[in-house]
Amino acid sequence: MSSSAFHDHQARSVADIGAGGRLVRIVVPLAVMYNGFLAVINAHVMPLGFSHVALVEISLLFVALLYLLYRGLSEEALPIVTLVGFFGLVMVYTSVVNGMAFVDFFRNVLIIGVFCQLGMMTDGRSLAFVFRICCLFILSVLIVEIFFTRIYEDVFYPALYFTNTRGLEQVAFGGAKIFQNAINIPGRFSFGLSDHRTSSLFLEQVSLANFSGVLCIYLVSRFDRIARFDRSLIVATIVFILLTNDSRSMLAFSFICLIGYFLFPKTPNGVRPLIMPLVICAGAVVYLLRPDASGDTFDGRIVLTMKGFFNLDFIELLALDIRNLASLADSGYIYVINASTVFGLLAFWLFVSFFPAGRTAAQKRCAFALAIFISLNMMIGGNAIFSIKVASLLWLLVGHMRVSEREQH
Repeated sequence: MSSSAFHDHQARSVADIGAGGRLVRIVVPLAVMYNGFLAVINAHVMPLGFSHVALVEISLLFVALLYLLYRGLSEEALPIVTLVGFFGLVMVYTSVVNGMAFVDFFRNVLIIGVFCQLGMMTDGRSLAFVFRICCLFILSVLIVEIFFTRIYEDVFYPALYFTNTRGLEQVAFGGAKIFQNAINIPGRFSFGLSDHRTSSLFLEQVSLANFSGVLCIYLVSRFDRIARFDRSLIVATIVFILLTNDSRSMLAFSFICLIGYFLFPKTPNGVRPLIMPLVICAGAVVYLLRPDASGDTFDGRIVLTMKGFFNLDFIELLALDIRNLASLADSGYIYVINASTVFGLLAFWLFVSFFPAGRTAAQKRCAFALAIFISLNMMIGGNAIFSIKVASLLWLLVGHMRVSEREQH
């Protein structure tokens, strides 16, 4: 390649990164926080329905996908294209055998693919901006929710939002307007710093907890590249979430990331594919020791998932009855199998294990933290990690870290 051709190619690459960065700075924060904005409209302007929520999510995903198709895909996108293509075939299969159009899980995978590819095209400054703006908004609203709960309830009215957009009947708790699942359950683990499980702009507690997990992954992946102000902001956001959200899994995950910052770079990449199987085996041990555990406790959630594994039958392994997916909201592994067959779970495991790069210490920190985050979440939670509110930010980071050593400064 001649010198002039090289400089032209480099100039086009920088321009492409700049254009992608501008798109990311708008689309990703909106994808993370749109629930909060829609709730304000629902509470004070006009009633909204599920179609409004779906339209916003589809529009954000469509804009990002349209940009990627306009840009064209490189050879580096082959793993992403393979993943999306495979689950496209699974979508056709599940729709045919169940006699109904089923696109939900394909949408989840498309979110992963689109934001991974966007991350590979995003420069470090844009990535830092996205995390900074999300933390500023979410921490600000979280502080209001903790110390001025009535103001938070009046502004967002989460109970009304979920009633109108999800059709969920809300049980009144002393006139509270928060989402009923965020109410503290007697006997559940809590630091006692909030009279309910905080939700901030997510309006429900699970996504806020997972947001803290994504922040932990970002912190260990790019700690030496994060500005001092951003470090303080991110740590403060994580601490406020963990102290008021009562998430046992993310509290444990934060300590894993703290230790992993030093341990992950020294661990061979060959260990990464073993993480999910090891988590499942650990779940089996908990089941054998506490087979009667139940309810909204750590071991109760694990036992629920393991019972799902032990009760899998031919129909579930081949996703021949997708109509029961709603009942699997607390069992991530079982949800994936029922929505995409056991081969779908295997494909997802392979992607999580091998797509993240592992050449540098920072990349290994990101890759190991991602595998643990996904594996742990799927053991004690449901399909929340596939929500665009969390997945957009998570997979943007993973895509960026895959090519971060070639980042332009």
